[in-house]
Amino acid sequence: MGKVLVTGGAGFIGHHVVEKLLSTTNHEVICLDRLDTSGNLNRLYEIMQNIKYSNRLKVLWHDLKAPLNDYIIHQVGKVDYILHLAAGSHVDRSIEFPMEFVYDNVVGTGNILDFARIYQKENLKMFLYFSTDEVFGPAPEGVFYEENDRYNSSNPYSASKAGGEELAVAYENTYKLPIIITHTMNVFGKRQHHEKYIPLCIQKILSGGKIFIHADKTCSYSGSRHYIDAQDVADAVLFLMNNFKSGQKYNIVGAQEIDNLSLAKLIAKILDKELNYELVDFHSSRPGHDLRYALSGEKMKDMGWMPTELEESLRSVVMWSLSNKRWLGLDE
Repeated sequence: MGKVLVTGGAGFIGHHVVEKLLSTTNHEVICLDRLDTSGNLNRLYEIMQNIKYSNRLKVLWHDLKAPLNDYIIHQVGKVDYILHLAAGSHVDRSIEFPMEFVYDNVVGTGNILDFARIYQKENLKMFLYFSTDEVFGPAPEGVFYEENDRYNSSNPYSASKAGGEELAVAYENTYKLPIIITHTMNVFGKRQHHEKYIPLCIQKILSGGKIFIHADKTCSYSGSRHYIDAQDVADAVLFLMNNFKSGQKYNIVGAQEIDNLSLAKLIAKILDKELNYELVDFHSSRPGHDLRYALSGEKMKDMGWMPTELEESLRSVVMWSLSNKRWLGLDE
């Protein structure tokens, strides 16, 4: 049995990682979260309904803009793994309030790295910095960025995540901490906030509302992504805990690229309902948003890890959402 510290463990992706660790390992898990608009204890409450997990999860409140205090350091104790998922991640808000994201994603990362350097170096097996495809900027058609390609951040959010990456690289080089970095594309799944694209599509299709879909300037075609289920992301993190090499970067990529209109049509097909939509030129009216992101998943594939097929994952999440409409902001 080991001990894993998950920052942002009450967040959307973080709670899936916590659930994966509790359900498939014997590790003790400590969740460190400031419980703002992203962190939601209701997520952890739902997964904790399985009573056998209850004695292996500890939840601590802390805002990483400040260094960990003596109480938190004592409560965490010695850990084997640190999975740093806590971050500000709302692009629009980063454009309006860029310094909030510098403090959350650069200063916050510096504080948890320094905690690892000072208090955990002797026993730490792995520190994972959870980054994003957006650090590479928009991907031209046919281009799939590999792990060590150059950065080209389009907004303060992605720039702050790139800054956190560089701190992680520096701490690995300078202090020889066992650090790895992951880049992940658009993640969907159970208990996602209903403002996000896939739960928003499910909500709008169920209610008969219109979906406005991010498109090019001529509104001829919609933006595209490699969507991936949060449960696959959690599985990839666990895979890397057992198969990583310090100082490496890893892309966690969905099984296929799909444009947002085709995705909405697929959701409507699963629900057996009509799709009411309009293509809108968000790219011009919303600076800092990009039409296409794309990563290469070949490195993880060569290591032996593959994601679930998109339609299979999507169908599972859609059907779960029908039974859990409160997470869509709808009455049950």
